[in-house]
Amino acid sequence: MNAVKETLADWRDGLFDLLPDTRPVRWGVLALVVYLLVATITGIFWSLTPDHFDPEEKAAQYATEDGGEVVTGSVTTAALMGVMETLLEKPGGYLHNDRFPPGIWLDNMPNWEYGVLIQVRDLSRAMREVFSRSQSQSTEDEDLAMAEPRYHFDSDSWVLPSSESEYQQAQDFTRKYFSRLSDADAPGAQFYARADNLRYWLSTVNTRLGSLSQRLSASVGQRRLNTDLAGDAGASQSTQGPVEMEVKTPWLEIDDVFYEARGTTWALIHFLRAIEADFADVLEKKNALVSLRQIIRELEGAQETVWSPMILNGTGFGLVANHSLVMASYISRANAAIIDLRDLLLQG
Repeated sequence: MNAVKETLADWRDGLFDLLPDTRPVRWGVLALVVYLLVATITGIFWSLTPDHFDPEEKAAQYATEDGGEVVTGSVTTAALMGVMETLLEKPGGYLHNDRFPPGIWLDNMPNWEYGVLIQVRDLSRAMREVFSRSQSQSTEDEDLAMAEPRYHFDSDSWVLPSSESEYQQAQDFTRKYFSRLSDADAPGAQFYARADNLRYWLSTVNTRLGSLSQRLSASVGQRRLNTDLAGDAGASQSTQGPVEMEVKTPWLEIDDVFYEARGTTWALIHFLRAIEADFADVLEKKNALVSLRQIIRELEGAQETVWSPMILNGTGFGLVANHSLVMASYISRANAAIIDLRDLLLQG
């Protein structure tokens, strides 16, 4: 123990020797060093991915607090609120709009948050446009109409108003909708678990994952043929595009895309588990339950621990791993399974 104390004392004395003789300056520099050390450790802690939660348990919790019960649509709505709640209340809170250390130094977690936020926005729009409406001419739910644009508020706004305050307002309106779902005196609040409604949302998910897969695959650079008008002889576009193009993600953005994909898959796991509960009858009738579960399993694979201290960008068959290509593989398989699921839902 004495040896440790002596070593620490030697380090302290050595540090003081490097500092100017003026005592206030010494203490000021020492305070700065301590601050930077604490900020670094805090930043590492804030960058840890939050744990998963059970959407059905979350729905039961909200229903108990509101004095209601879990009905059709409760689990999906609870998953939406639970994911956004995690985004706002995890260690460090919402970091995407931070302007001070250590939040402003962090890179991975803000991109993870953005991936989660995109999925929250897509699901909130689907709930407003189709899940809560029986027909295309039906009136939209008043609370979801207030919540959805607030989920789409600028993700970088720091003050006046802050992103967090707008997202919290969205949460409040979504909670009102959740409470009204099980209220027999408020029949205007409905959630329609139909195959066509589910296909609408899955189509959006399909597009998002397809884009992510392409951006991840571009980490190594590829020469791609232009297939924009393939399959339709009468198709046209605004301006003529090149026949062949090189697509490559800039080196400094590779980890950004990777962690955005991690956030996207994290959020989708919760939403799909909620869909499994609320659309159970539809999925069983279409014999599509196992297909949904396979999608969830592929997305869970994208959440495996990254043991490397940095996102590696080796070539496809080289000596060094390429984490982006591994992530793209999981997402591509999940996306293919979503296409199959949409086809199953279309069948009678």
